[in-house]
Formats: sequence, C-alpha cells, structure tokens
Amino acid sequence: MRTVRPVMLRGLYANPEKELVRLRANGLVVRIAYGTYVAKPDTVAPETPWKPLFEEAAMGYATAAYGDRVPILVGLGAARHWHAIPRPIAVTVVAVPEQHRPVTLETGGRVVFAVRQPGTTDAIPVQASLGTMLVARIEQTLVDLVLRPDLGGMPDEAKAAAQALTSRADPQRLDMVLDNCPAAAAARVKHWLAREEDRLEACGPWFGETAAVSEGHCA
Repeated sequence: MRTVRPVMLRGLYANPEKELVRLRANGLVVRIAYGTYVAKPDTVAPETPWKPLFEEAAMGYATAAYGDRVPILVGLGAARHWHAIPRPIAVTVVAVPEQHRPVTLETGGRVVFAVRQPGTTDAIPVQASLGTMLVARIEQTLVDLVLRPDLGGMPDEAKAAAQALTSRADPQRLDMVLDNCPAAAAARVKHWLAREEDRLEACGPWFGETAAVSEGHCA
C-alpha cells in the first residue's frame, strides 16, 4: 500500500526518521499520521499537491502496522467501497487482529478499528491506487452493518447502507456468512432480513423507482 514507518527502514538508513522527513520535504512522501508516510504515486510530480483517498489511507496505515493482506476494510468502509453510501463520509472501519485505538489521519478522516481474527471475515482482494487491499464482500458487509450499526458512530448511514445491500447480496453466500456467525448473531440478522422483506413488500412493486423510504413507511 506504498505506506511506510521508520522501523521498516532500519536496514536501509542509519536514521530513517530523518530520511522520511527529508523525503517529505522533497515532496516524495505524504505523512498521514505521526510516524506513518505514504509514497506518492510515480505519476505525481513532487511539486504537485496530493493526498491519498481516505479509505486507502486508512488501509495503508493499518497495513504498515499489521502487514500486507492482514487488515480488511469492513462496515462503513466496505459499504463505501460497494457504493452503498453514495457520499464521502469522515469515518471508516478497518478490521485488524488486535485492539487498536481510533486514529484521526492528518490527511482527513477518522479510522475506527474492529478486532477480527484472520480467516473469520469473508473478503476479497481489491486493486486500489496504492496497492492491493482486502475488502469485505457485500454479504459480509451487510451482516456487519446489521450487527454493529453503531460502529463508526453513523447508525443511520449504516442502516441505509444495509438496506441498499440487501437486494445485491447473494443468498447462498449470505447463508455461508451466517453459518460462520454465533447462533444468536445469525438469528438477529435473519430477523432483520425478514423485517426488511416485509417492509419492501409493503412498499409495492414500484419501490425503488419512485419511492422514498423512511422507518417502516413508503412515501
């Protein structure tokens, strides 16, 4: 993800902190957080102002901390990737193997971390401008948003994103994700999906074309 910390350069420079400060002054890297830098794309000139996309910067920060293909963009962040949240938001969620305090990036936005053990999240590699990152699949994102709508502090956006992803989820893959959940959590999601199906039926066949939906109602 083109992201580096001084400790990663110990074998290359006698004083990596000083070297990164020099590279930043020369316009070759951008500091996204204290002690964490992102190298500009090769196509961007040193004198050209540039900063990474928010979600990619968050994944770069987490990758520098935990290693390649370890962090996963989940929850609100994955919903943004799948266009279930159409507008930019100032918070994203990244799954990592251990507890990590939230981080506010110097390039903008707040990163909230969720603890997930490797192999427990259904995710796919996605090619981004900074490199390849893991993103939770649509079905996993739907389940995460239903189970933890408050993670990231935007429950209304999480609920709307879950509703938007419901029709896009593959039923078989969704069942696979639910099979890997604790029984109580899977039951909660299935209850939510049943309520959502009832709500959509109440809206009628024209829903999605001309209807604006509020809590349990069509207008």
